[in-house]
Amino acid sequence: MINRRLCQLAAVALFTWHAGTAYAAPAASLSKDSFAQIRARHAGQPLVVHIWGMTCGPCMVELPQWGALLRRQPRMKLVLIQADQAPAQAREQVLDQAGLGRAESWAATGELDEYLRASIDRQWQGDMPRTLLITAQGEVTRIQGVANLAHVNQWLRQQTQTRP
Repeated sequence: MINRRLCQLAAVALFTWHAGTAYAAPAASLSKDSFAQIRARHAGQPLVVHIWGMTCGPCMVELPQWGALLRRQPRMKLVLIQADQAPAQAREQVLDQAGLGRAESWAATGELDEYLRASIDRQWQGDMPRTLLITAQGEVTRIQGVANLAHVNQWLRQQTQTRP
């Protein structure tokens, strides 16, 4: 009887702990107008846009590094765009574990076709990861593949130094 009661208490505790686990906020659905909305919302300030995917091995390795950079640069405007489809709970858990739970996040709800990719970056052919560094003046620097986050950090410092 005592073992059964202990098992019940352990199950309740586990459920309560899991239910209270804070995952990343749900991602907004990505559409052909989304990137224009992102740019408008962050106009006049430096912005880092990181395109990633759950099926992209280098992306999954890199995400915790982005989380560490966000902890070091808490005022960084970082927008994450998940370019492949995945269950929302899995995505939220991955972002939370990477320390990216508070970053603005967007996710594809279907296959990314050439029109949707072009709405984000006309030069993007679908490779991941991909990072866009956008100055307050709207100038874009593109990084194909895994980003050197020391260079991104340096770019961020330069952007904050040149702002009025």
